[in-house]
Amino acid sequence: MEEPVTAGRARRRPRTTSAILRCAVATVIVLATTQTPARAEEPTPGLGQSIAADQPLATGRAELATGHVDIGPRYVDNQWILLIHDGTQARPVWRDPDETLLRVSDAALQTVPDDPAYAFLGVDAGKRVYVVPQTQNQNVVWLGWNTQDPRVMQTIDRGVTLTLLGVRGPGNLTTYLQSGNFAAPQPLWRSADSTAQPFWAEVNTHTHANWVFTAPGVYLVAVRASADLVNGETVSATRTLRIAVGDTTSADEAFTATADIPEAAGPAPAGEDRAADDEPAGTSTTLLLIALAGAAALLAVGLVLLLLRGRGAKRRAEQERAAAASEGQR
Repeated sequence: MEEPVTAGRARRRPRTTSAILRCAVATVIVLATTQTPARAEEPTPGLGQSIAADQPLATGRAELATGHVDIGPRYVDNQWILLIHDGTQARPVWRDPDETLLRVSDAALQTVPDDPAYAFLGVDAGKRVYVVPQTQNQNVVWLGWNTQDPRVMQTIDRGVTLTLLGVRGPGNLTTYLQSGNFAAPQPLWRSADSTAQPFWAEVNTHTHANWVFTAPGVYLVAVRASADLVNGETVSATRTLRIAVGDTTSADEAFTATADIPEAAGPAPAGEDRAADDEPAGTSTTLLLIALAGAAALLAVGLVLLLLRGRGAKRRAEQERAAAASEGQR
């Protein structure tokens, strides 16, 4: 009687312990590797701006080579669309991306620093690249984004997801944020990556970033702006930005260029995966820590239960041995 009890318990305990350990490890790995969209968490300092509801939609071709420019969603004839907000003149207007050329002149040329922090650019240190800087250079177009159209602010639920769908051009495009000279760069978009690349912009946000182009020429940049509305609906619009990099790049070529940029694989538009796209800044990290703590707690509880079961089995075995001994004495 003694052997079957102890042997049976000895066989079951390692299998149960191993199963719990495997489950906990798998949970930790899944949680640690789960990806969520980047977030442009901080608006650029000193960018106080408000947009009037009656700002007009300009028509006709325009080339913008200097001054303040944003991309952003707006309602036109009750339709959610993605436009260019042109603040280069005294009276700001909205423009159709198909009729607007953003010129990145040779004044934007900078040298890639010899610093491993910028390895994500995929460019050798010392090479010259075209940079639209996060801090305004008066000789270069200043490109950012906003979620400040009055109707947009009234109707969206907390923010907008801006997604890079693809880029056609002679080189690579990288967009990143950097807070101060000593903070680590925060890459948002990299044309070298083939997946869709979303980031989250809060409502009433006005932000500028660094845009790095590795070669002169015409770039077509497909961008999607999507959002969940307070009424439960989801809206989405995709447009293509036309960017001429370098003084000698032809404006006519840029306006007539076409590219069938395929829908990149990756996260769905807002509304289809709200848990991933619609979290406030910091929520993902908090949830990850909570989940990891929960997995650790489950593991601890499982081990305690196993220990208690082992002690119970030991007590029963001792009782059975005592009973057997008593029977033998009789």
